[in-house]
Amino acid sequence: MGSFITLEGPDGSGKTTQAQLLAEWLRDQGHDVILTREPGGTEIGNQIRDTLHDTDNAAMDPRTEFLLYSASRAQHVSELILPSLAAGKFVVSDRYAGSSLAYQGYGRGLDLEMLQEITDFATQGLKPDLTLYFDIAPGEGLQRRLISGEEWNRMDAEALAFHRRVRAGYLELAAAEEDRWEILDANRPIKVVQSDVRVALAALLGEA
Repeated sequence: MGSFITLEGPDGSGKTTQAQLLAEWLRDQGHDVILTREPGGTEIGNQIRDTLHDTDNAAMDPRTEFLLYSASRAQHVSELILPSLAAGKFVVSDRYAGSSLAYQGYGRGLDLEMLQEITDFATQGLKPDLTLYFDIAPGEGLQRRLISGEEWNRMDAEALAFHRRVRAGYLELAAAEEDRWEILDANRPIKVVQSDVRVALAALLGEA
């Protein structure tokens, strides 16, 4: 079996850049790496992503939102992640189930126990070997997004209070599974953060 590494955090935390750098570094170490993202990762998942991120869909019910993310994730796990792991590859995913628990659970206020049950069903119980959480103040992350000119999606458009709840949720999730989550300060230069990413992987690489 390969190793499954996920990167979590708010938009603007730099996790997408860090995922790309991590995948490149692992390939340089001789590993076969699949770099993917959520929502998306498959053709079906990308269609669902377009619906979820469309700012015209402001009326979407939080339950619909969570179920769509879960549907994309179910396809992602079944079609891409599990087969890649079975083939002995490293899978690096920009977001995974932690995002749904943080955004729809803590951010939207949906029942966390129910969300976890649905997540377990959608993922076939698959958990990452390591989750890297890139922590940054919500206002700073959103400001980065605006300056960079990146896609401004439906989740970004939520009030700052929503993003604060999401951050608090991420920190609770990390505290509950300290052996699997690593919190990294994202408010630093890219190279410094990437160095910490590689340090966090040291134990995992030793076992792989």
